[in-house]
Amino acid sequence: MACRDGQTLSALVEKARKLSFEGKVANYIPALQKESPDHLSCAIAYPEGDCFSAGDINKKFTLQSISKIITLALVLMDYGPERVFHRVGMEPTGDPFNSIIKLETSSKAKPLNPMINAGALAVTSMIKGSSAEEKVEYIMNFVKKLTNEPEIDYCEEVAISEFTTSFLNRSLCFYMKGDGVIHGNVEEIMEVYTKQCAIRLNCLQLARVELVFAMDGRNPLTDEQVMPKEVARICKTFMVTCGMYNASGEFAIRIGIPAKSGVSGGIMGSVPGRMGIGIFGPALNEVGNSHTGLKLLELLQEKYDLSMF
Repeated sequence: MACRDGQTLSALVEKARKLSFEGKVANYIPALQKESPDHLSCAIAYPEGDCFSAGDINKKFTLQSISKIITLALVLMDYGPERVFHRVGMEPTGDPFNSIIKLETSSKAKPLNPMINAGALAVTSMIKGSSAEEKVEYIMNFVKKLTNEPEIDYCEEVAISEFTTSFLNRSLCFYMKGDGVIHGNVEEIMEVYTKQCAIRLNCLQLARVELVFAMDGRNPLTDEQVMPKEVARICKTFMVTCGMYNASGEFAIRIGIPAKSGVSGGIMGSVPGRMGIGIFGPALNEVGNSHTGLKLLELLQEKYDLSMF
């Protein structure tokens, strides 16, 4: 089955929205505190070009950790899996996404996977470009290809807010640089990383990004193979095993689709071969995933059997 009824989707959004009081907006990034916790919107994009949506889908939000999948796809295309996974591991973790513990206990400070902050910073350090500006532009151009939108930007306020408060992420960078996992200037890496996290999309644009992954790297709107099928496969696998922080196992059981969340409240999910899903609900649970977004995905799974398992 597929969700092609706007009224039904609106009803599911309103049902999930009622639980927003159980979550909290992220407060460790000052600029994110301004969001209303009861906001919830969703868009579902199909390969034929149809899209069904509910809520204020034109409202833009920053990608935050969702951007980790996008930069991972880029470096996999540029360097290949062997070189990328020489620096970053492929194993899930039960630790928080910003933990430094595993760097201390693993050999040569190699991050366990690209979806935790340490792994994502290592990936960002590999982005091509001779300056932070060139690297950010390179990422933005890729996002434009994924969304088929020429006017993608990032939120300067959020980027500055993150850059000036990212003390732990700097510590992760310096720790990994000490063991040769990352190279280059740490402040430049931080500038690129905070700007990639601050890229702004709305729910429809996010659904289109995930539709490309659902269609094995082909953008059905342009018929362009934006990334190789193997890169899309690797990224979807990481979304299943690590995409929802240290609640990824429970998510796989309850909902069962590749998905990636961010602390702004965004979730992008794909049903392979069928659809891409974009959700924004800034009320977070204790793990850092959108509380209302997860509830909405549970409702969608119950009604439309989204699970790939």
